[in-house]
Amino acid sequence: MAKTPDSDASLVDLPAAFARLGLHTYADLLLYFPLRYEDETQITPISDVRTACTIQIQGEVVQIETARPPQRQMSVVLRDAGGEIRLRFLHSYPGQAAQMAVGRLIRAVGEVRVGLFGAEMVHPRWRKVEMNTPLIDSLTPVYSVAAGLSQTLLRKHIKLALAQEQWVDTVPEVVRNRLKLMGFSDSVLCLHRPSPEISAEHLMTRTHPAWRRIKFDELLAQQLSLRLARARRRAAGAARLKDDLHLSGKLLANLPFILTDAQQRVWREIATDLVSAVPMQRLLQGDVGSGKTIVAALAAAHAIGAGFQVVFMAPTELLAEQHFRKLRSWFEPLGISVAWLSGGLPKKARQVALEDLQQGRAQLAVGTHALFQTDVVFARLGLAVVDEQHRFGVAQRLALRAKGHAPHQLMMSATPIPRTLAMSYHADLDVSVIDELPPGRTPVMTKLVDGGRRDQLIAWVRARCEQGAQVYWVCPLIDESESLQLQTAMDTHAALTVAMPEVSVGLIHGRLRSAEKAEVMAAFAANILNVLVATTVIEVGVDVPNASLMVIEHAERMGLAQLHQLRGRVGRGAERSVCVLLYHEPLSEMARARLKVIFESTDGFHVAREDLRLRGPGEFLGARQSGAPILRFADIELDAELVDQARDAADLMLWEHPLEVSAHLVRWYGDRQGFIQS
Repeated sequence: MAKTPDSDASLVDLPAAFARLGLHTYADLLLYFPLRYEDETQITPISDVRTACTIQIQGEVVQIETARPPQRQMSVVLRDAGGEIRLRFLHSYPGQAAQMAVGRLIRAVGEVRVGLFGAEMVHPRWRKVEMNTPLIDSLTPVYSVAAGLSQTLLRKHIKLALAQEQWVDTVPEVVRNRLKLMGFSDSVLCLHRPSPEISAEHLMTRTHPAWRRIKFDELLAQQLSLRLARARRRAAGAARLKDDLHLSGKLLANLPFILTDAQQRVWREIATDLVSAVPMQRLLQGDVGSGKTIVAALAAAHAIGAGFQVVFMAPTELLAEQHFRKLRSWFEPLGISVAWLSGGLPKKARQVALEDLQQGRAQLAVGTHALFQTDVVFARLGLAVVDEQHRFGVAQRLALRAKGHAPHQLMMSATPIPRTLAMSYHADLDVSVIDELPPGRTPVMTKLVDGGRRDQLIAWVRARCEQGAQVYWVCPLIDESESLQLQTAMDTHAALTVAMPEVSVGLIHGRLRSAEKAEVMAAFAANILNVLVATTVIEVGVDVPNASLMVIEHAERMGLAQLHQLRGRVGRGAERSVCVLLYHEPLSEMARARLKVIFESTDGFHVAREDLRLRGPGEFLGARQSGAPILRFADIELDAELVDQARDAADLMLWEHPLEVSAHLVRWYGDRQGFIQS
């Protein structure tokens, strides 16, 4: 009988060290593929060895030299019909010299290097053989191992897993035939024990048909899990939010500006979701300064007008405070009470806010992570808005959503997500895009300046300030770091104060108390401060139209998304704005590539695509921190065609092959199959 990936036979009692690699079952072992391969299917004559190559040799031990204790070095000379080579062991073990006695026939596998006495192998793998000992008939896999786990033990258990009866293929035959996919068992066996005829390049670059099958299966599992999550949410049902008080219309009428066509289109999409009995799960994307906040505010007004409460959460206190001030200015004229919750809130003020929310006196709550704490209770939560959603973990977003019965959820991101990434990681979401900037936003000019021209830059900044400009000067660290040797915000503030005594220079960073940060930002917004030296806490949310110049210290150390976000803090007024990227040589290839992209383009989607290409999906989404399932094998850019194929296959399987769906998810996620992006 064929084994299923979730059958009892797939469970094994593995040593504890396996758990550190996430290996608990035979199914886990099957999907734990080698890092590389060594060729033990042939023997290279010693006379033909070349340096920097990993090969297998065979010869007779003709000399053994061991160092005196306490040193444990040992040198062994092997000879075959054509020459000699030295095997060097820097840490030999007791009895090893006896096992490698003179006259013994030895096979050794290792990388050939040039030593003091010619060609040598350092710490090769070796074994005693006879003249008629057969060669291995497949390439030897080399796996990543953890402490306490050897290659030998890992290979032994993977061999046991491979020796099980035929593993069931969880992809329906109709899909396999249409896409010309290798069988699952054949693919797994090929990758763990490839024949020597298979191109090592195809294996290592993951272009072999066996890799195509594994990557397809992984993408299919992801698509299935996201679709099931979407179906579960839709089945839960939600309150239909009808704005009987017409608060969204009143808010629109009070605004001193008119929505762009893109904002109006997106607002219609959200409003349609809110009156539906299906809980909204929508991602609102828009480049820096595109006007996402007012669209979210209209959604909040709509929900409050329907008699429900709204929670608005942001990842940093500075950003949350900016939202709080802006939302309060919009909502209080409409008679709506806005509560503030953050980690730094005094106990008495926090208690008042909690009571107002629980009794329903506050209709809108704005804050940080403090909003999903257990003591925060809403009288009637209908909508949750999460800004910069990729900065929150899955458990955090779930905790916020649990504050109400299936509340509608709107997530916002100023990091545009490329199409392939959205298809792969956000297949369970509806996506709205604001692809238009409000009128009056001027494109920001980006300049690259070498750190050696710092004095010239300061002189230019002084001149700009004398003309009435305001400047952000961004530094990556607060305190001195011996390892990175970066210019700190505190040092920069002191240096600029001395260099420009006639200019008012302020300082803001994450370690300031909330009241201190608010005071500094208010002074900058009021044009009392000419220059604001800041850490990257100003990356999002800060809006000072008169600030038309930004200097970013050590720009080579920052990621593309962060640079683009920071640059978006200027260019919010009518004056031509400039962003100066101050870099320091030597530049790595990655840093040079990032600076080139940000210098050449202000298009957020282009920057996002390049960011994805340079960093990979896990880093791009913040998924390694948020707990989202990271793709181990597939590359969503290189394997874009497979993403489309996996989407189509997932739709077919959910309708026509439900048993295979369950088996496929168990194989790939095991006990984690319910833990997916939320």
